[in-house]
Amino acid sequence: MVILKTIGVLALQGSYREHIDSLTRINNVRPVEVKSQKDIECIDSLIIPGGESTTIGKLLREFNLLQIIGDRIHNGMPVWGTCAGMILLARKIIEEDYTYFGVMDIEVRRNAYGSQLDSFACSATVDDVSKEPIKMVFIRAPWIENFGTNVDVLASHEGKIVAARQNKMLATSFHPELTDDLTFHRYFAQF
Repeated sequence: MVILKTIGVLALQGSYREHIDSLTRINNVRPVEVKSQKDIECIDSLIIPGGESTTIGKLLREFNLLQIIGDRIHNGMPVWGTCAGMILLARKIIEEDYTYFGVMDIEVRRNAYGSQLDSFACSATVDDVSKEPIKMVFIRAPWIENFGTNVDVLASHEGKIVAARQNKMLATSFHPELTDDLTFHRYFAQF
């Protein structure tokens, strides 16, 4: 019997369509756009896409999704935040006096790599995820400056932490959904 995993992608703003497209290419995964509280009840795990973290945070509050998603994460639902999603998961946003979910024991710096014009791509090996190099696309990306003892650093770029995992929470500064490589999506689908 084939077990189908339902992975939700927060579909309020940002690169959610690209994540949906990536997930449709993985066997035994059913992607679902998450836009309402009802959608949250039907998923096994959630991807919070890249985009504009302030806008996504505002929409989470307007659609009354912040609390229900936060509760699901606290109760063990796997979650992956890419770029803006990393910021939304972080316990602390450096030089800000607010957080969104605040569930992952990381401190992030927003737009750490600069403006849209400073966007770039590179490749690196992420041993816990794959022995093959993985393409990483950075767009106004954050990085992790501090992390708790329960956080595993998965990848760094030029000395800055760009991917981490804490239990069933995954955060990446970069956008795997903007490449043809499904490695990170397959990795997350196993949570």
